[in-house]
Amino acid sequence: ICAIAHVTAKTMPHKDAECRKGSAPNIHDPATRELSVVVPSYNEENRLPLMMDEALEYLEKRQRRDSSFTYEVIVVNDGSKDQTAKVAKEYCKKYGSDKVRVISLEKNRGKGGAVRTGVFSSRGKKILMADADGATKFADIEKVEEGLKSLQPWPKGMAISCGSRAHLEKDSIAKRSYFRTLLMYGFHFLVWFLCVKEIRDTQCGFKLLTREAALQTFSNLHIERWAFDVELLYIAQRLKIPIAEVAVNWTEIEGREIV
Repeated sequence: ICAIAHVTAKTMPHKDAECRKGSAPNIHDPATRELSVVVPSYNEENRLPLMMDEALEYLEKRQRRDSSFTYEVIVVNDGSKDQTAKVAKEYCKKYGSDKVRVISLEKNRGKGGAVRTGVFSSRGKKILMADADGATKFADIEKVEEGLKSLQPWPKGMAISCGSRAHLEKDSIAKRSYFRTLLMYGFHFLVWFLCVKEIRDTQCGFKLLTREAALQTFSNLHIERWAFDVELLYIAQRLKIPIAEVAVNWTEIEGREIV
């Protein structure tokens, strides 16, 4: 299946951001930022501002405390039909193209395809995947950073720290129907049995990777939609990349679209 996916994989067409200047950065180039934040966005004109305001406020404060800290936020507009691109470009204008970049895919590729595009265009030594809905408090990046540090020394500079909602499972079960709970346990069992045994929550969209780990895992990634996280972590395990799982704060946000 992976061989067929590799052969039939299509390139991801995109329009260059209006506020991006110069040649496009590439993950094969040396890192020039401490952190890249990749935000896959599909029809997120209403929820994206809350996430971006929170993230940029945190990043700006952190940069003021530590002048050596540099960052970029890459919003990947995944073929949205609403004004997501326009909203994102307002942040590009406000903070400058060096800190906020927007990449617009012509067609919807799915969350995995959008994240992959952003990762391949990143400049950071560390790369954070963050959902556009802001379900995870952005300040929890410090928790996943600690998780990454706990894995040192990183083999070949590779390590991954995953945010996790597993500690909230009991509360979420109480609010779900029996059918949804059964589906959840069924999915978790299949993931554990067939793919990833060490991580309880593979689907949390808050993951921090070293640049080297991102290059190796996303270069081998084929799934472009919601289950891409499972393949990503499976690839990491096969490559013997150390993985940490860290509890983060998470809140259900209305309006989530699964793609």
